Amino acid sequence: MKRNYIPVIMLCVILLLNIVFTQYMVHQYYYENYTIVLTFVGLNILLFPIAMMIYKRDQKLRRRDVK
Repeated sequence: MKRNYIPVIMLCVILLLNIVFTQYMVHQYYYENYTIVLTFVGLNILLFPIAMMIYKRDQKLRRRDVK
């Protein structure tokens, strides 16, 4: 039973992107650039379902390997 670290790395990259986007969004909100703020809010919202798909696929593959 070998462990696949690619989904873990992908989830870490998505978490890093969420942190970066949130920091940039707060920074732009402070300077009242609301269109950029809304863009990064949308990107943060899009990253969540991508992370869920990666997690679900990893869990499905892990259950298949255990059987």
